[in-house]
Amino acid sequence: MRFRLGIDIDGTVTCPTALVPYLQKSFRKDLCYEDITAYDLGVVLNKTPEEMYDWFIANQEEIYINSPIAEGAAPILREWAKQHELYYISARYDYLGDITEQWFTSHDIPFHHIELTGSHDKIEAARRLNVDFFLEDKLDNAIDINQTLNIPVILFDTPYNQSELPNEVYRVKSWQEVNAVLKRYIK
Repeated sequence: MRFRLGIDIDGTVTCPTALVPYLQKSFRKDLCYEDITAYDLGVVLNKTPEEMYDWFIANQEEIYINSPIAEGAAPILREWAKQHELYYISARYDYLGDITEQWFTSHDIPFHHIELTGSHDKIEAARRLNVDFFLEDKLDNAIDINQTLNIPVILFDTPYNQSELPNEVYRVKSWQEVNAVLKRYIK
């Protein structure tokens, strides 16, 4: 069976710890990945939304260019590309398209389509692109995509997305676990 997979980029394909060195440099040298217990970094760092937005806009290109790939992602994505369609759907702004494509090329990560929404609301893009499955790290996105589109969602386990999950939202700790979940759906 051939699936069209909707895949978030940051915190899923890229290593979820990618932001930590930048946050340490700018805000708190003692901050570690496990301290990031809320998706909203302003909550974690006691900063206003405006402060976090300004910081992110100033640093996003460097972060995206230098983000390491998540452990185990590359070989699985390369294998999937032989059988499935890989549609990356990210909250990155569309003007970051060239940087994003260059990152995929430099890491030899296959893609069939990259959609940069500029918003964490990925439901319309996932619907329009007719994805069958979604991979995400943001808790509310995972649940909303699952419940609105009635498709299975794989949620990458992070300190900032802890909660009970509905059926067909699967928490995983590694790309090997992602692959095992997907294989259960391939008949």
